[in-house]
This record gives sequence, structure tokens and C-alpha cells, in this order.
Amino acid sequence: MKLDPKGLLRDARYALPGLVERNVEGPDARQAARVCQRLRRAGLLATCGYFQRGDSGPDEIVEACVALCAELDSRSGTYLSVKAPPLGFDAARLDRIAEAANTAGLDMMFDAHAPKDTDATLDAVERMQVRYPRTGLVLPARWARSESDAARFRETGARVRVVKGEWPDPEQPPADLDAAYLSLVSALAGRAAPVAVATHRPELAEQALSVLIEAGTPCELEQLRGLPRRRTKAVARRLGVPVRIYVPFGPGWLPYALDKALATPHLPRWMLADLLG
Repeated sequence: MKLDPKGLLRDARYALPGLVERNVEGPDARQAARVCQRLRRAGLLATCGYFQRGDSGPDEIVEACVALCAELDSRSGTYLSVKAPPLGFDAARLDRIAEAANTAGLDMMFDAHAPKDTDATLDAVERMQVRYPRTGLVLPARWARSESDAARFRETGARVRVVKGEWPDPEQPPADLDAAYLSLVSALAGRAAPVAVATHRPELAEQALSVLIEAGTPCELEQLRGLPRRRTKAVARRLGVPVRIYVPFGPGWLPYALDKALATPHLPRWMLADLLG
């Protein structure tokens, strides 16, 4: 039987995240809260989001989010990011998380979601805003519909995070993703509630933040913990904009991060470029 080295490497690459998920617990709520507190002492804000295992039930997710809220308070400057689809958009579960966050003085944001879950997610945001007006949402620049979604929430108190987007637009992908990103930011410029610019590209961060600053919109730079951020953080500091770090926790985070790292062969070069400036 002839060995296929490339095939073996490919199989190992796809098997590795699952192996990690089965054998490594990942950071829990207490550990995530400690990271948020350390960031605060360093002059940085934080977002915390739970990553569940593939076989996690919705009640496990609720308990993890409630446990995090019990570890933090409003002085931390942290807000909680929640993925509604794994909770089945269940109102009782979402309300329990929102109440725990509100008791701790934390804002809550509905995290990234696939295109098929968009309407249900935005409806859940609107429902939650009746009791918690600052409940926020993520808008992906990759989707053509995001500008109309931005208009829907423009005059509300919702915190908005602008991302490029993990899932492609199923109908109308943009020809120029950077242009689509800046167009979406411009659609939010001038609102009174905060807008977070989530990108690790210094040039794009500077352009987007400058649009919001010029319009008088409160804004911040949001970065994913573990990715290079020295150059983007320097842009935010120069513009006088706060920096917020997304701190993932839970048993699904390490497998997810490993899978993304294995799918990003340019990551070492990116890290070196960030280090050298």
C-alpha cells in the first residue's frame, strides 16, 4: 500500500482541532474575568464571548455566561458577547443572561452569526432593547444587507461592532471588501451610540476610526486576543480612541483558534510584520 504523505498531513490538520476539543478544557469564566481585569489595569477594555463544544447544550452556555457576569462588574469596562443561534433564540435563556449582565452592570451584545440566522438575531436584539436599550449587535461588511440593518438600528442606543465577516454574502459578495467596510462605517457615522471598529489592518482601522471621529460618533478599536495588534493599537492611541480586546473563553475556543491558525499560513509572517512595524 502506497503512503500518501500529503493526505496524511491533511487528515491530521483536520483531526487536530477535534482532538484538542476532547482533551483540553480551555479557559473558564474565572480565568476569563482575570484576563479582563489585567487588561483594565493595562488601560484596555474587554469583550468576553463564550465558545462552546460542538455537543454543548444551551443550558451549559447560559450557565457559563451567568458565571462570567458573577465574576465581573461595571468597573471592569467589560461587555458580554452572546451567540444567540446555539441558544435556539430562546427568550427565557437570553433573558436570564441579560439579567445577569444587567445586575453586574455589563452591556450585552449579540455576536456574529451566519446569514440564515440574521433576521432572528436582529429581532432578538430589538426585543431585548425594550428592557436593555444598550443591547448591541455585530454587522458584517461582507453582506450587502448590512447597510439597511445599520439604518434599522442607527437611532437606537445599540452598541454596534463592524467586522469584515466570517461568512460570505450568499447573494451579492462585494467587489472591494475594504470599500464595503468603510461604506458601512460611514452609514453609522453620526449616531450617538458607540461603534466598534474590528480590524487588525492598520490602514483600514485609521480610515474607519477617522470617519467616526469626524462625525462625532463615540468609537473604539476592537481586537481579538492572540492576534497581532501592536500597529493597530498605535493607530488608536494616536487618534485618542479606546482599545477593546475580545477575550474568548470556554472549551470550544482553543479548537476554533487552532483551526483558524492552521487555515492561515501567513500568520507567522503577519506576526513578524507587526513586531517590526
